Amino acid sequence: MNSQIKVALIDDEQLILEGVKMLLSSEQNISVGFTSNNGPDFLKVLENTSEEDFPDIALVDVQMQPMNGFELVEVLKEKYPDLKIIILSSHYKTTILGYMVKLGVSAFLPKNSNREAFMEAITMVYKNGIFFTPEDHQMIFSYMNSPTKKRTLFEMDDELSDREKDVVRLICQECTNNEIAEKLFISPRTVESHRQRIVEKIGAKNTVGIVIYAIINNIHPLERI
Repeated sequence: MNSQIKVALIDDEQLILEGVKMLLSSEQNISVGFTSNNGPDFLKVLENTSEEDFPDIALVDVQMQPMNGFELVEVLKEKYPDLKIIILSSHYKTTILGYMVKLGVSAFLPKNSNREAFMEAITMVYKNGIFFTPEDHQMIFSYMNSPTKKRTLFEMDDELSDREKDVVRLICQECTNNEIAEKLFISPRTVESHRQRIVEKIGAKNTVGIVIYAIINNIHPLERI
C-alpha cells in the first residue's frame, strides 16, 4: 500500500494496549497515532483531530469503564460514520457478533489472535471496509437462523427489489454513484434515491452496514486475501 493505515487503539488493559501498539508499530504500512484507555477520552481527542490526522480504523475493546465498547461504538458510528471499527474482545460470542453487525462494525478480533490475523483484518478493513473470517460468517448465519433475531438485525418492512439488489452489489464493489449510474443506465440522482431507500429498508447505519447485509443474505460473496 502506498499510504499508511492510521490506527487508534482503545482498551482499558494497559498491557493489551502496549502489546498491540508494539505489534502494529513494527509494520511499515501501519501508524498507531492514538491510544486511549477509555471511551470518553478518545472522543475528546477525536473532536480536536484534524482531517489529515484522523484515524482510518479504531480497534475497540468491549469491556471498558466508564463507557463500554458497545456504547463507544454507537457514539462513534453516529458522529464519525466513515471511521472503520474493529472490535477486540475476549468474549467472542454469537450474540455480541450479531449486535455489533447491526451497528456497522467492520471486523472482530479475539484478543488472543496472532500477528497474521491482526494484519489481515486491518489490511482488509482498510481496503474493503469489512473483514469476516469463515468462522465469523458461520456465526452470523447461526444468529440469522432465527426469524426473530433476523428482524432485530435488519428490521425490514419489505424485501429489496431486483434493481436495489443490483445497486447493493455495485456498492459492495466500491463503485461511486456515478459509476453505478453508468453501469445501470440510470441517473446519479436515481442511484442516490435507491441508496437511501436501501438504507431505510434494511436499517443500516452506513455503507458498511449495506455490505454486511449483502454478505449475510448472499447478495455479495465473502472475500478474503
